[in-house]
Amino acid sequence: MTINIAQQRSRIVAETIERIRAIETSQGVTRASLDAIKSEMLGLATQEALFPSAEFLPPPAGEKGAQRYLLQEDPDHRFALYLNALNPGNATKPHDHTTWAVVVSVEGAEHNTVYRREPGALVVDREVVVEGDTGIALMPDDIHAIATPGASPTRHLHMYGLALEVLDNRMGYDETTGAAIPYNKNFMKPSAVAAR
Repeated sequence: MTINIAQQRSRIVAETIERIRAIETSQGVTRASLDAIKSEMLGLATQEALFPSAEFLPPPAGEKGAQRYLLQEDPDHRFALYLNALNPGNATKPHDHTTWAVVVSVEGAEHNTVYRREPGALVVDREVVVEGDTGIALMPDDIHAIATPGASPTRHLHMYGLALEVLDNRMGYDETTGAAIPYNKNFMKPSAVAAR
């Protein structure tokens, strides 16, 4: 009997999130636990056939922004997994999440600049290119900005401890002064829900 790709994806995503839930339950939210969660997410991202580009399309050619697909979310909005499809040339201002986050690549590169706040300034702490077997794990108060250079669309899996749609205290940061301002919530609405 042939298994429908959407059913297979739903099962494998659910199994992965169950393991992630167990990691957070047993270890809490620490750099070490997020590295363990990142390992689970990297394993999921290697199964590229579960996330076909024909089903997870970016915005129309030339448009900025992400086409965000919700893959799974708990009823209480915990453990929300999205696939973000972006065209090249996108960038965000530095921002936080107020929940933990892990990002891995199914296809393409996402450049992450991670910052630290110092009095009167936002200082680059490190840069991480999310692609292949390299992901990024962010604590709730970590600040980062992303960019999608290159010539091809990207598909990345974004796992959050709490769904983006219910986060109402996120902040963006001025790169020059480090000043915090409320982050635009409108971009956080998912574009679509993946077939399950």
